[in-house]
Amino acid sequence: MKTLRILGTRGIPAAHGGFETFAEHLAIYLAKKDWKVTVYCQEDGNGEIFEDEWRGIRRVRIPVSVAASGGTIIFDWKSTIHAAGEKGLVLTLGYNTAIFCLIYRLAGVKNLINMDGIEWQRQKWGIVAKTWFYLNEWVGGWLGNQLVADHPEIKKHLSTRVRPEKVTMIPYGADRIEQADASVLQNYGLVANGYAILIARAEPENSILEVVSAWSSKRRGVKLVVLGNYSPDHDYQQEVKQAGSDEVIFPGAIYDKEVVGALRFFSRFYINGHQVGGTNPSLVEALGAGNAVLAHDNRFNRWVAGQGACYFKDKEDCIKVLDSILADESKLSDMREASIKQYFELFTWDHVLSDYEKMLLEWL
Repeated sequence: MKTLRILGTRGIPAAHGGFETFAEHLAIYLAKKDWKVTVYCQEDGNGEIFEDEWRGIRRVRIPVSVAASGGTIIFDWKSTIHAAGEKGLVLTLGYNTAIFCLIYRLAGVKNLINMDGIEWQRQKWGIVAKTWFYLNEWVGGWLGNQLVADHPEIKKHLSTRVRPEKVTMIPYGADRIEQADASVLQNYGLVANGYAILIARAEPENSILEVVSAWSSKRRGVKLVVLGNYSPDHDYQQEVKQAGSDEVIFPGAIYDKEVVGALRFFSRFYINGHQVGGTNPSLVEALGAGNAVLAHDNRFNRWVAGQGACYFKDKEDCIKVLDSILADESKLSDMREASIKQYFELFTWDHVLSDYEKMLLEWL
């Protein structure tokens, strides 16, 4: 029996982020290939664990009344205990509570871990959180039967902790967007090709302040759309908003896939400011939408976006690149073609998911 349990996300259908989107695609893909797939889902509130089925996939739904990271830890603990009591492979997405994976070792359950990015390097965490993530990264390396890196540089990093053969490199995938509903733009006062878009959590490591400040340093004649939550109680997020000119739009967080897809598809280009991590799902989605890409210059983004993208190091560098590409239609056209080529070479779902199944079959 080809059996897999997927843990580490808030559940499916996806509504929260890259891991959830990946879990949804993998679960559906495997279910169609006669795998018996279970996905653990976090529910808000109190009550007993319950189950249902979604598109042929068993969902184990675990209510948790505690908010934020505390609730995630409780959910991970309950999920791990439940999964360890059943037979079959486990795929854990993320290592943030890797210490719990000791239970799988004791129960003789084979556990494969997608190790995500280098979480302890993120600027947003304090010393306690960074220490927790650092230790769990080491623990995950020891306890996982096989590790998955979503980027060659993550594989290199993990290979300093475990033997290289224990790490399989498989990136994320994305859907190809070839058409979208242009009427969506009217809701935001936008016109096709008349804006650039940035989609990221509003954190310092994502270079949002640098990008917004660079954009607002002069009149552009083109709008910048910045998606994400911006709380009045968050100092950095308010600093970003205050740095924006009237050509910068903050529509908030949008979770409707069709709306986000349309905003990507009709944008002049996509900006990715992520400085830390491996294969950023939002950047891969931009490639799938055929966006020209302007990205922060680091080893992670350069591998994902490839040589056809443009890169910036800081605010002043971003200003220079914006000045050079904003009105250069020929350059932007070449960048779009390069993005599509990069997408088909590395990031189609068929390619990514078949690699996952191949790895899983080796561990049955």
